[in-house]
Amino acid sequence: MATLDAARAGADSGTAWAQDCTDWDDWDKRARPFHVYGDTYHVGTCGISAILIAGPAGHVLIDSGTRNGARVVLSNIRTLGFQPENLRAVLTSHEHFDHVGGLWWVHQNSGARILTSPQALPVLETGMAAANDPQYGMHDPMTPVPGRAVSAVTPGQAVEIAGLRFMPIATPGHTPGALTWQWESCEAGECKTIVYADSLSAVSADNYRFSDHAEYVQAYRDGLARLAALDCDILLTPHPSASGMRDKLLASDWQSGANCASYAADRGARLDDRLAREGTQ
Repeated sequence: MATLDAARAGADSGTAWAQDCTDWDDWDKRARPFHVYGDTYHVGTCGISAILIAGPAGHVLIDSGTRNGARVVLSNIRTLGFQPENLRAVLTSHEHFDHVGGLWWVHQNSGARILTSPQALPVLETGMAAANDPQYGMHDPMTPVPGRAVSAVTPGQAVEIAGLRFMPIATPGHTPGALTWQWESCEAGECKTIVYADSLSAVSADNYRFSDHAEYVQAYRDGLARLAALDCDILLTPHPSASGMRDKLLASDWQSGANCASYAADRGARLDDRLAREGTQ
């Protein structure tokens, strides 16, 4: 296993990623991995994030990317000097193919268990979208993950993996089973709270109306409120551009631009706009 200090010293700071990638870039476009802060690294593509948290007793990955993007993710983990077989778990954001479509491949090449929400668990086990997903019917099925490899977490209850601690927060809306993850990373004696906030965009199939699902909209708003209240020194998102990652890298300042509160406010405003448009149709 690579030493954490050696990996951190050899990792790019994100300059190469910002040069190679554009805003809202292709989901499977290969990108170089880079160091975010402390034990946290970005190992995804130009268009889809995947986050590695490297611990001395094993590592944790958040999201796999697409079926093809997962190959980039595993390659990037190796580029940093780590090995996929030292992954102890993969955490999920939301249950769509662009973020978890490669879970089966990551599991096959690492043996890592997969932790997800109770609502997303049957989606991962079957590869089929839930009927109450606003985007139901829009996407092809995913390759299922073996049921023995997947288990559900309880939102609001921290999970500890290989000495690393993560808090899952329920943030439904974009999907019923979406999770946001919060953890702490430290370097040079200074610790920062990092939040990987779900997409939370009100996107749906043409025949879906959010205004017809009052309980779902309330759960959506409750999740946004939880996100806005989080301690959040560094904000990351499944689509890098949703939180302005490239701008942050170019500014060499992770705390510039969007934070959890402003991101939640933006997603809430977009939901309000969607509901208003539905009211005029």
